[in-house]
Amino acid sequence: MPLHQPLKLFATGFLLLFLSACSMNKMMVNMSMPMIEGGIEAMNEESDLQLAEDAMPANISMLNSMIRLDPENAQLHIYAAQAYYGLSYGFNEDRDNRRADRFYLRGLKHGLIALELLGLKNIKKQNIETLEQQLQQLDNDNIAAIFWTASNWAKWIDLNRDDAASLIQLAKPTAMMQRVLELDDTFYYGSAHMYFGVYYGARPPMFGGDFTRSKKHFDRAREINQDKLLIVDLLQAQYLSRQMFDQQDFHQRLTKIIEAPEDLYPELTLLNQIAKRKARLLLDREAQWF
Repeated sequence: MPLHQPLKLFATGFLLLFLSACSMNKMMVNMSMPMIEGGIEAMNEESDLQLAEDAMPANISMLNSMIRLDPENAQLHIYAAQAYYGLSYGFNEDRDNRRADRFYLRGLKHGLIALELLGLKNIKKQNIETLEQQLQQLDNDNIAAIFWTASNWAKWIDLNRDDAASLIQLAKPTAMMQRVLELDDTFYYGSAHMYFGVYYGARPPMFGGDFTRSKKHFDRAREINQDKLLIVDLLQAQYLSRQMFDQQDFHQRLTKIIEAPEDLYPELTLLNQIAKRKARLLLDREAQWF
């Protein structure tokens, strides 16, 4: 046997072992997917905010571990983008902007990886026209990746609204949310309509705001979730009512949220509890704003 023959056999054996390990990792991840989906449903139904907040870091650590096992699994990156968004918006943004900023960026990173795995590359470097063309290639199977990437991106920009370099990026998540509307405007309880409700309601008309369009988007979101998702009224009060300097509408919407039944939307109890807490924080600032 030639001297180099054992090296070839060793290399072949190592490659087969590596491929076998990769296959085992992917199989383990695939078997865990129903557990992740069940965990998301259970978290959405949680009524105790502290319990939910305490559980989220462990859930995110588990997701990151699974991504290490299967880094090209787009769905895992989508789950991670959703998890970081939920942690930032639900629990960090109101008391620690710097931490929320970091988590939105982590969520954005996972969202961009998911979109790259689905065929959209170098999104941050593309001009808006190229991005819009590429978004047309994605269909309903890719809507979650588009939505959670845009959500993290837009919220990070919102936290850094005083930085012109951040604001100039807003056209890209806006184009992505427009694609979500085109594909399925009911996706995630009409959240793309909430996005555009904020987008048109948070600015005066001279700077691109449109209060009529904002209200139409909020109304459509309420129609989609049968007026059971309190976050719609929260966002309308926080952005549109405040921009219109309508204190009565601001106060009534936030009071309605606080007084809403605890079991208004059992499948989304956690999000409604977050809305109630945020409504109380906004009411504490009413005298400062009006």
